[in-house]
Amino acid sequence: MHNLKAITALGGQEPRVDRIGENTLRENAGLALASVHARLGQEEACRAHLQDLLEGRVPAIGKAVLRDPEAAFWTGPDQWMVGALFDTHEELADQLRARFGSTASITEQTDAWACFDLQGATMDAVMELLCPVNMRAMQTGDAQRTSIHHLGCFVIRREPSDWVRILGPRASATSLHHAIITAMQSVA
Repeated sequence: MHNLKAITALGGQEPRVDRIGENTLRENAGLALASVHARLGQEEACRAHLQDLLEGRVPAIGKAVLRDPEAAFWTGPDQWMVGALFDTHEELADQLRARFGSTASITEQTDAWACFDLQGATMDAVMELLCPVNMRAMQTGDAQRTSIHHLGCFVIRREPSDWVRILGPRASATSLHHAIITAMQSVA
């Protein structure tokens, strides 16, 4: 019999935490993710299901709806990424399939993305070294797709205002982590 143990995106038994200067970078291994794509002709019905899930709000272009336990952000026309706590939503994609039925195509995304939470007084300066997103203009709930270290990533401004969530490809988690750490050291 196999004795398998889950590991984080960076290969550890526990999520990694790095403190450099005024900033802290936390690997977030507790996030379940699923993509929601409205099917052709079912856009309004899909939006209605998403609106029901998110208590009346659907993320607009460049925006996120931040609430517990579910949150979502816009990824494209009639497309969203939904996230929730892994501990309570391990089967998030299946739960969403049951809710949305034939109105949307739901895809499990949890193991496709590495999640890093960057927080600190000089977080904006760190992000300015990493990507072309104007972090100083971003408000809580803004979400942008960008490139960090040649990797397609999502950047979501969280609350409090010195916190940003970065989602990048899990297969390149070590490279993304290295890029963020390097930028943090440059700002320190």
